[in-house]
Amino acid sequence: MSIGEALAEARREAGLTVAQVSQRTRIRQTIIRGIEGDDYSVGGGDFYARGHIRSIAKVVAADPGPLIKEFDTTHRTPGAMSATGIDELVTMSRAGERQRLNWVMVTGAALAGLALVVALGFAGYHFLAGPPSAAQAGPAAGGHKVTQHGAGQGTAGPEPSAAAAAAGSPAPTASHGPAQATAPPAARTLTPVSATAAGPGGGDNPQLAYRAVDASHATAWRTDWYTTARFGNLYPGTGLLLDMGHPVTVTGVAISLGSAPGAALQIRVGAARGLAQRPPAARAAGAAGVLRLRFSRPAHGRYVLLWFTRLPGDPAGTFQASVYNIELTGA
Repeated sequence: MSIGEALAEARREAGLTVAQVSQRTRIRQTIIRGIEGDDYSVGGGDFYARGHIRSIAKVVAADPGPLIKEFDTTHRTPGAMSATGIDELVTMSRAGERQRLNWVMVTGAALAGLALVVALGFAGYHFLAGPPSAAQAGPAAGGHKVTQHGAGQGTAGPEPSAAAAAAGSPAPTASHGPAQATAPPAARTLTPVSATAAGPGGGDNPQLAYRAVDASHATAWRTDWYTTARFGNLYPGTGLLLDMGHPVTVTGVAISLGSAPGAALQIRVGAARGLAQRPPAARAAGAAGVLRLRFSRPAHGRYVLLWFTRLPGDPAGTFQASVYNIELTGA
């Protein structure tokens, strides 16, 4: 008996419908039906499929252990993306960090050795060549004329600025000097073209995503409700993807959340829609109400991802986040 057949039989024996299992696990009915047909393509990958199997098995009173073992044997894809849990992902991430650190240390040592060789060669050249003669000295680097003040060279003329002052005209401005500093343009409000739900399986409540950018504080996009602040251990997060219509520079964001504290979120900006691996431009924890974030440095791109990594609780003992409005500032 396959995994899907075992779960479907256990569900029928428990007297539950697919809709009831979906309500209790917060897993979409399409995903549950796919798993019962041994189709895991709509679940978001191996990591999520294992979580779905475990959650469904608990609701229908089936032992998840043998089912997970069977999945790992027959369906799990080899490689880093088939990690079986958060601990495994963290271990691989740390291993990658160690490899990058070793590479940086080796590269730094090689560059330091090269710099030492160049410095020694340069010093040796000057030692063998001796001090430059007056004929070799020539004009100074950059094209500036050198004024000689030694005996037998005549009387040096006045400095350019002094001569200009004597003639009653302003001193000339060197074309090679530093550019005049200009004030950065004032930040302005940036209006997204659209908002879509982002996350495994298409995100939470995609039909309501537009409410987060409709400029109305009376309407809101809300996540699904979950049994824990960490999405019932089913997903790493959920959120909204804002399309600005063209590349912009974002310097800050104001987000109107619900009144319950406890939301943890990140803001990511980039040129492509896939921003899951991009480092956050800003983040917050324990957030509620109107959250205002100023970026430590401007972020550039067409797309802005609001990504929740933890949800606030409610009096009913469930966890859900609400976004009433998002305002971006920048250029």
